[in-house]
Formats: sequence, structure tokens, C-alpha cells
Amino acid sequence: MKISRSWLEQQADHIEAILAKHKAPGFVVSGIVTPRFIQFKTRLHPDTKVSKVTGLAEEIAMGLGCRQVRIARHGALIHIELPRAHPTAVRLLPLSQSLHAIPAYTAVLGIEESGEPLLLRLTAPDVVHVLIAGTTGSGKTGLARGLLASLALNNRPDDLHFLLIDPKGRGFGPLATLPHATLGVITNQDDATHALLGAVKEMEQRDRSGRNRPLLVVAVDELADLLEVGGKRVESALTRLAQRGREAGIHLLACTQKPTAQLIGSAMRANFPIRLVGAVAGRDEARYATGIRDSGAEKLEGKGDFLLIARGDALRFQAAWISEQECQSIQTIWQRQGKDGRSAAGYPA
Repeated sequence: MKISRSWLEQQADHIEAILAKHKAPGFVVSGIVTPRFIQFKTRLHPDTKVSKVTGLAEEIAMGLGCRQVRIARHGALIHIELPRAHPTAVRLLPLSQSLHAIPAYTAVLGIEESGEPLLLRLTAPDVVHVLIAGTTGSGKTGLARGLLASLALNNRPDDLHFLLIDPKGRGFGPLATLPHATLGVITNQDDATHALLGAVKEMEQRDRSGRNRPLLVVAVDELADLLEVGGKRVESALTRLAQRGREAGIHLLACTQKPTAQLIGSAMRANFPIRLVGAVAGRDEARYATGIRDSGAEKLEGKGDFLLIARGDALRFQAAWISEQECQSIQTIWQRQGKDGRSAAGYPA
């Protein structure tokens, strides 16, 4: 559903009126319309405290006629975001096909708040390993699935391998038929432990021989459950991979719906510099997951509404979605096009 300029201007006027009424003057300088939310960039009067504006979230939401707004400071501006009444999905395959070229080992995450595609290159020095956190309904597993599917779409199976561990057997199931997933999807705890120990041995062998290819992505859905059941052996294997895997071309992608202080301790934070955080239960979970105070992650809309956290900064984006059928179709795409030395999407790999 198209949003008219006049409606946007009316909402901006409402925001300015509410701020003035509560003696926190400011004016809307610009705005952005995304598939899931509308953002009004607001400049406050020099004497207005940011804390006073963040405390007006309920009043602003009521004045705009929406269930809630998310308020966060970005540089010199305050971003006031409200959900769209009729959100639209971001589809991974059309988004990938709209890009002229995707670098090797680069995942398509979705659309950032400026409307531009958001990409993540695993081999970049400041990426290394990725932690995805979010409660049930946040879109956490869908984001992980899309990230892996986009990597498979644009990198040859000879250049990229997946080790997929999914204790509940639901999240990564559609990826089992990908030629990159040489072991399918591992759901048994003993098999998962054995596979992780095998990844550690592979890392050690690569270190000795100076190899770092093919790239290996070790993806774990429900990290907290795996650690709880697997105990010290699993924890030790994951820690070693996190600390030393990069030089050997091994990267971790871990998902959790329990971003607690115990799980995301100092070692975890140091080894997972990139975190993709969806809706969480409360402010404590938001702080543990993002490492940032007042990130607003507890007010995200769910269903693919995420923050990318890097170097202490947060970037809002809408995760790209891929259906189970589309995941399975990538195998067919590779069978038809992947033998000519190009990626399945038709890009040079």
C-alpha cells in the first residue's frame, strides 16, 4: 500500500506538536519509508534532553495512532520510527538478482533503513563470526537460512562448505539438499559433538598446511540448547573454532533465542564482532545481545526486523526472506548452471 506525502507530512506535524506540548521542542528534518516501518529524523532544540524525548514514546505512539514507536539517537538526530500498517516482505531471490555482482563469500542480508541492499562479507577483517539473537517470532532462523542460502547461491560448492547443526531439526531443514551441505543437517547431539570436534581437527590440519579453503561455515541453530546438552566438549570446540578458525577459513554462524549474560560473556563478545539482533523479550536481553545500552532491540517489530551491531554501532535493516521451496530450488539451479564455473545466480564466483 503506497503512503502519500501528505500523510507523512501530517505525521511529522503531529510529532512536532507533541514534542512542543511536552516542552521538548524539535522539528522533523527528513524521513525514510522502508518495507516494515517509517522513520522520522528529528532535530531537537539545543536545550532539549534526549532522555525527555525517549520518555515520550507512549504519548507519541498514541498521537500517531500506532501501537508503539521506537526512539533512538543517531548522531545529532533523533530517529522516531513507527510500524507500517501494511508491511511488505523483502524477497531474497529477487533482491539478489537485482544486484549486478556479489563478491565471493558475501551474504545478502536484506534492505537497510536507507533502502539500500545490505551485504555482509564473511572474509572481511571485522566480520569473522556472526551471532544472531532474537526471541521466537523475531525471524532469527529465517535470517540465518537466508544468509546461508545467499552464500550458496553465489559461491560454488567446491569453494564453500556448510556444516549445519540444528538440534530441533526445523530451522535448517530446507538447506539439507544444497550441494554445499556435505553432511546434510545434523540434529543428533552426539553427531553434532562429533562434527564439531571434526571441524577442530580440520582447523588444525589447515593450520599445519597453511590452507584456508574451501571456506567452511559452521552454522548452529539454538546455540544455548546445544551448549546445555553438549556440555564442556561442545563449549570447548566452539571456543577453539571462534578463537582460531578465521585463519583456517572457518567461520561460525550461531543463533540463539536466549541472549543471556551467561551465554554472551566476554569471550563470546570478543569472538563474535558481528551480531544481528531481532526482537528480544526486554531491555536486559537487548543489552546482552547488542552490547549497547538503550539499543531499542526490545521494541523491534519481529518477523525480520533486525539491528546489525558492529563496532558498537547499530544499523536497522529488514531481513530478506526465502521460502523452503526457494531454498530447495537452489539445488536445481546449481544442477543446471553451476557446472560452467559460475555461481548459481549467474555471477562469476
